[in-house]
This record gives sequence, C-alpha cells and structure tokens, in this order.
Amino acid sequence: MVQLENTKCSFLFCLGVCILICSAIYLKAKIPNTPIPSTDLSSQTTPAPQSCDILPPATPGFTWQQKDCKKISYETKPDANCTLLQSDLQFIMEPLSKEEEDFPLAFIITIHKELETFVRLLRAIYAPQNAYCIHIDAKALEEYKTSVRNLAGCFPNVFVVSVTEKVTYAGFSRLQADINCMKDLVKSPTNWKRVINLCGQDFPIQTNLELVRYMQRSEWKDRNMTPGIKQPLNMKYRTKFQYEEVKDTHVAPKGKGQKKRPPPHNLTIYFGTAYYSLTRPFVEFVLNDKVAKDLLEWSRDTFSPDEHYWVTLNHMKETPGSYVEGEWEGNVRAIKWRDQEGTVHQGCKGQYIRDICIYGIGDLPWLIERESMFANKFETSSFPEALDCLELWHRHKVLQHATVPIQPSWRLTTEVEVSNSTFISKPED
Repeated sequence: MVQLENTKCSFLFCLGVCILICSAIYLKAKIPNTPIPSTDLSSQTTPAPQSCDILPPATPGFTWQQKDCKKISYETKPDANCTLLQSDLQFIMEPLSKEEEDFPLAFIITIHKELETFVRLLRAIYAPQNAYCIHIDAKALEEYKTSVRNLAGCFPNVFVVSVTEKVTYAGFSRLQADINCMKDLVKSPTNWKRVINLCGQDFPIQTNLELVRYMQRSEWKDRNMTPGIKQPLNMKYRTKFQYEEVKDTHVAPKGKGQKKRPPPHNLTIYFGTAYYSLTRPFVEFVLNDKVAKDLLEWSRDTFSPDEHYWVTLNHMKETPGSYVEGEWEGNVRAIKWRDQEGTVHQGCKGQYIRDICIYGIGDLPWLIERESMFANKFETSSFPEALDCLELWHRHKVLQHATVPIQPSWRLTTEVEVSNSTFISKPED
C-alpha cells in the first residue's frame, strides 16, 4: 500500500512538471513581442531610407524597415513556381474593394530596359480585375524579353503584345506600339472600362482606387483624357514636313525638307501629351473608324505623332467620349520640364535628360502635392532612393484604402522597435 502511494506521488509530480514545461512553451509561442536578434532581422530587412520624408511617421519608439531589395531576384525563370513568385515579389492577388472590382482598367506598358524598375511598376499597379498589355521593344536584349514573358506567364491578366515594334524615340513606331496593344486588349476576356498608357520609367502617385474614382468624376465619367491644344505655330514643323526613322535609332527630316499633304478629312491638328486615359468606345473607334485609320496613316511620316494623334481625334465631335472644348485638363502625368523651372516647379533635384527631370528623392514632396495619376521619369541606376521611397509611400497608401484583410506578403514596410540592439516587431493592427 505504501509502495502504491509512493508511485502515485511520483506520477503526480512528473505530471505537474510536464504541465509546467508545456505551459511555458505555449506562452512563449504566444508572445508577439519576443525579441528577434538584430542579425536575424537584418538578414531579411533593411531600414527605410532616412531621407524618405514622405512616409508617415512611425509609432514613437519604432522605426520603418523594408524588405532588402538587393536580395530579391527580379529575373523570372521559365520553371518558376508562380504562387511562390507572386508572394516573394509581394504582388496583391485579390481586389482590395468592390468599387475597384466593378471598374476594371486596362494598362499598356512599353518597355525596353531596367527589368527591376518594370517589375516594381507592375507590382505597384497590379490588380487581378485589370488587364495589362506589355510591349517590349523588339531591339531589347533576348534575356530581357524572355524574363518579361516568363513573368507575364505567372499572371492570367498580363500578356505580351502579339506584334512588337522596333521603337524609336519620337517615331511612328511608338504610336504603333500602343495601337498593337489596343488590338489585343479589345480581345481580352477582361471587360475593362478605360485604358491608360505607361512607359517603364513611370510610377503611380494615385492608388488603383484613386484612379477609379478620379476617372468616374462627373467631368471625366464619359470623357477621354488627352491633354492638349490646337497645334501652336512653333510645333507645326512636326506635321508640315516629312520625317523618317533612321536605323531604328532616331527620327530625321526626309529628303530635303519634303512637305506633307494636308491632313485627311480637313482635320484640325492638335498638340498635346502622348499620355492618356481613354474610354473603351474610343479605343474601338480608333481601331475601326475610317477617319481614325486615315489620320493614323497620314501620321506615319510625322515627328512624334503620338503627341498629336490622340488629342486630335478627341477634339472631333463624332468621337466617343470626345472633349471638343478641352485643353490641358486631365492630371495624367507629373513631369518636370526644364523650361517650366521657376513657374511650375522650383528645379530638378535629380538631373535633366532631354529637358525632362529624372527624379531625385528631393522631388517627391512636389510629386505628391501634384496628385497626378502617374509621375515620369525614374531611373534606379541613377537615383535609386527616389523610387525606393515613393514605392514604400504608395504601397502604404494602397493598403490603407483596402477593405479586405491584408496579407503579410503585401506589406513592403513594417514597424520595428529598436531596443538594446534587438528588434521587436510591432503587432499587426
């Protein structure tokens, strides 16, 4: 009997010890603020740029950390695991609101270099309800083309255009690239409402939700955005004389100043930006209407035809969504032109190339104040912190607008507490 009691006591003692050990393990696993050694966290993240003043202030005692971009591969292999790639590259893979889901957009993106910049642009504007046509310059390196195609293959609503052009700056090929994408987009299963064109050096200021709301304002709900005016005298040379693309590198006058015939159908030529936001009926008009086709053919030997084609058609009364009285309305792009220094802006904090500012990080406050749809231009090879900072700010704003649960992989930044040389992650809201 005594032996039985001793055995019982031993069993109860062991059971109690086991309960204490299990409880300790359980409680330790549940504590969200368990310190992570700095060496562990720093292998995954790096501090956000200290000069990134546009990011909202971190919680007192915390600081912003971002994923270490240098440890991310933007090159997509043909055998890539697409689900893993979408997560690793932090794409948002579900609509963030019903409002956006009910108003799908289409995007045309023309690219030729800087794979990382393109992937980050696509990540910033990607939403599963939209459609994306990528035009890769036929002159681009084969490795570049292959990687972009592989990436597009991981998304059902992203595709590479079926017909590519050797794009020349200020040449007809640049306009034809957009037309080629439009032909593919109208066949897309996505019932997109409007199309926006971009180049690889653009980056969004507005979120997808802000774009949807902006284009559904009363002044734009049924109108195309093609900012521009009647062709000024100092721009008439562009359509008065004939031009040609030379060796796929530049545009030059054809012959000895050969003059062009007048525009078809007695059209009045306008001058404006090459960027736009167009309604779907307008796109279908461009692809099918005789006047639009004749103007396109007439524009083949003009200088920078994408800066007169869209805006001229949009000033025709019979064009769907036309804005006959329109001028420079439509906040499609924020650009710092050299000749506007001192009036529109107070200088370029990066550097001017072809009289356009390549943004430095000091230009970002001006960009945000403009509230444009997109900004141009960025170069990660010259001023990487400008794009780093704007990207973090933009994604933070995107997630603030979300009406669905936020997945951890969608966050480009996280708040961490710096305490006694250790990082403590802030619990998610």
